[in-house]
Amino acid sequence: MDDLIFTARRASAAATAAAARTAEPSDIETRFRTLVQSPLRAGILRYLSARPEESFDVEALMQTFGRLRLDVENCVKELADFGVAQTVPGQPVGYRAVRPDSDAVADLLDHFLERRATVSTEDQSPSVQRFREMIGRDEKMLIVFEWIRTAAKSDISVLILGPTGSGKEVVARMIHELSRRSVAKLQAVNTAALPDSLFESEIFGYEKGAFTGAHDRKPGRLELANEGTLFLDEIGDMSLIAQAKLLRVLEERRFERLGGQKSIEVDFRLISATNRPLEQFVRDGRFREDLYYRVNAFAIRLPSLRERRVDIPVLAQRFLARYCAAQGLPLDNKNFSREALDVLVEYQWPGNIRELESTVSRAALSAPGRSIRATDIEFLHTLPSAPQPTGDRLPSLAESERAHIVRVLEAVQWNKKEASRILDISRGTLYRKILEYQLEPESRPVRRVRESGA
Repeated sequence: MDDLIFTARRASAAATAAAARTAEPSDIETRFRTLVQSPLRAGILRYLSARPEESFDVEALMQTFGRLRLDVENCVKELADFGVAQTVPGQPVGYRAVRPDSDAVADLLDHFLERRATVSTEDQSPSVQRFREMIGRDEKMLIVFEWIRTAAKSDISVLILGPTGSGKEVVARMIHELSRRSVAKLQAVNTAALPDSLFESEIFGYEKGAFTGAHDRKPGRLELANEGTLFLDEIGDMSLIAQAKLLRVLEERRFERLGGQKSIEVDFRLISATNRPLEQFVRDGRFREDLYYRVNAFAIRLPSLRERRVDIPVLAQRFLARYCAAQGLPLDNKNFSREALDVLVEYQWPGNIRELESTVSRAALSAPGRSIRATDIEFLHTLPSAPQPTGDRLPSLAESERAHIVRVLEAVQWNKKEASRILDISRGTLYRKILEYQLEPESRPVRRVRESGA
């Protein structure tokens, strides 16, 4: 009899929750919706629920989601208060998913977890489909998708963190396209390529006669970004002088063109990106603390490609389809063998998504048949290795640096812009290194030739 009563109560609670979703939301459902409205709370809840037997401390969750301790602590405490997570005593204290005591909450939780689609139907709009790299099934990318949607709802300053080639500019453009400012333009500026002498003229513009060669008035990127978005890439490479000028604009929302006296008001949304450790830069005095808090109102951390290996096959297939379309070939003209995909998944990808796309394009070009084999991928990755020690002699720092630069230049077919990004140095520094080490494309070591029938 007790079992029948329990079953009846459970069925009644489930029916009540289901009816509430089709009619007026209940108080419990309203609270639950509020709980999972936060991308971080929703992400942690999904993450814990997928691993019900495990517990995770705050440090582990901070590493997984790339957020500050206070943010993570607040989120897991709210999940525990609602009854969908549980505190696990120990040193350090951990948290794990728990089956709610409330049948109504359990039903809502089941419904929430069933909706774990990689990309929701609202993401199928043309503005999102343009950014084909932003696909994935990895939990970290699902969180990134939610952060993008959240950031697009307001004009808050966004800081995108991630390694070189992970798609930071793509994320910035997605936020812009999904925001109310999409009716205006996004102005992208690579601040690492701007010396102090050019910063003002590029960002603020200049008046006619402001300097030798200024024959006409030219609006700067700020002026062009009015009512739109200003995207500052590599903001961690800005000099302290340029940082001070940017901070003034962020505080006053007005500026003067170079050589001008008129103050111009500007309405723009700022999105920044960097692969630098800005918090450490602040401690070292290399980045202004007041500017850091201005640009870091909402942070989005992009995982490296090796942190989301489950997405490598689908990304590779997408890039292969893009290559075929660009060449006017049928989409099924080329395909990957299982072994080739395994090679892609196992590789470390120091250049991340950008390197993957380049590798796929070159493999599709060089593969003799319809199928891209593991040998095709291995051939493309056969690069000159660092000099090996002979006897008791170890290579000098200069020898190791030279070999590594050659390796990267070979990997990108001497595309210096791409090589400087992977090496994490400016293009000017790369040119100096090429001259210093007397590197030339013609002197590249010969790659291993594939054996026929391999």
